[in-house]
Amino acid sequence: MSKKVRVRFAPSPTGPLHIGGVRTALFNYLFAKKHGGDFVLRIEDTDQNRFVEGAEEYIIDALNWLNIPFDEGIGKDGGFGPYRQSERKDMYKQYAEQLIASGNAYYAFDTAEELNFHRKDHEAKGKTFIYNWHNREKLTNSISLTKEEVENRIANGDDYVVRFKMHNTEDGVDSVISTNDIIRGQVTFKKELLDDKVLFKSDGMPTYHLANIVDDHFMEITHVIRGEEWLPSVPLHIALYQALEWEAPEFAHLPLIMKPVGKGKLSKRDGDKMGFPVFPTQWKTKEGELFSGYREDGYFPEAVINMLALLGWNPGSEQEIFSLDELVNTFDLSRVNKAGAKFDPEKTKWFQHHYLQEKDNDTLTALFSKVLEEKGIVTNNNLSIIVKSIKERATFVSDLWNQGSFFFEAPTTYDEKASKKAFKEGTSEVLSQIIDLLIGCETFSSEEITTKVKGWITTNEIGFGKVMMPLRLSLVGEMKGPDVFDIAAILGKEESINRIKNTISYLS
Repeated sequence: MSKKVRVRFAPSPTGPLHIGGVRTALFNYLFAKKHGGDFVLRIEDTDQNRFVEGAEEYIIDALNWLNIPFDEGIGKDGGFGPYRQSERKDMYKQYAEQLIASGNAYYAFDTAEELNFHRKDHEAKGKTFIYNWHNREKLTNSISLTKEEVENRIANGDDYVVRFKMHNTEDGVDSVISTNDIIRGQVTFKKELLDDKVLFKSDGMPTYHLANIVDDHFMEITHVIRGEEWLPSVPLHIALYQALEWEAPEFAHLPLIMKPVGKGKLSKRDGDKMGFPVFPTQWKTKEGELFSGYREDGYFPEAVINMLALLGWNPGSEQEIFSLDELVNTFDLSRVNKAGAKFDPEKTKWFQHHYLQEKDNDTLTALFSKVLEEKGIVTNNNLSIIVKSIKERATFVSDLWNQGSFFFEAPTTYDEKASKKAFKEGTSEVLSQIIDLLIGCETFSSEEITTKVKGWITTNEIGFGKVMMPLRLSLVGEMKGPDVFDIAAILGKEESINRIKNTISYLS
């Protein structure tokens, strides 16, 4: 590419960042890094009525947690700031006026009541009201009004918006706008079917359409990678570039992320309904409503990234596990699917399980220590050995407690189904013999315990089930956990014997 690649992720601070937005950010990041370019974060806060306190900070925190930080943005000025649209509004007005002066836009003074009247009138006639070339001369705007009337209205402080003149009758009915979308190929729009969008509002703020064009131009954005919900806006954006005599960036419109079951786009409330997060981190509304996040639910950021990367993108191989560096090297927009990608919560857990297994024991031990601390557990046991013995069955760090709580708390009950099968007449005597064997162990290593107990079983021709099941229930309370002799070795001689004695007391 001749120009340095510059892409932007431009969310609105109207609430928490949905994972659909996270995927958009990720694909922008991967594309930028693949081509040695810049990843820019721009906050599109032109709609001040929908601004939510804390949303901007949430977005930045989420990107940093996911390890896809922006190169430029708030707090990281790359010479193209400011990066909040609310701080750039003076320049938007300039280009709105330029479009008016060139005949590509016009003032519209129609009140909300007037527009509502036209909508209802059209509905009554079975039509849809569209503000465009076929009726603009009949409505209240600088095309239908005289120059003096327009000047007087503005001087009097009448509310107005600036609309883009999308199509003129002299253009002909076959007038179209086309572009080659990187993902979707050639897309074409008939201009006569499009409306005259509002570019500038009476509150002195631009709409998204004007602001993003101006910002992308002056921030030297080369590629606009965004969700397919913006595909209908492409003809307007291209027309604006043409009207301002600027070079348009290349466009790529990503497929939707679909619900796991049923039809439709994955929504912000689907997660809590179905039991999985749809936000990268936890979000609390000002009303106190709490939405779960991947971070707080125990997911590793690399698991979330790996999952999102494969939602709509095909690497062209059977490989599913990718480090961030591997994703950067492999990523290609041309391999992004056009069709929506169905979200699979279980697949996300599969990725999480993989990355937990890949964590070194020291890291997991440190994380597990925090879990124990929160539970008020103090132990002299070797945590690293415990973690190593139970991590295979864990998906989340919290699962380490579920899988290994018995290392820290002696059982007070025994699994009902297993105990009916394991606890028989003579079980107390068998367990008493086991105690004697354990007392005789010198090193109390797993190997020594194994040799002594299995040797005794073989010598006395006792069924393994008569010994091993009661022993496991004594130490664990359930039929779970790693090798029972490993468990005994970790617990130590005294604790192991005490637990077996408790079982004998329970059986007596």
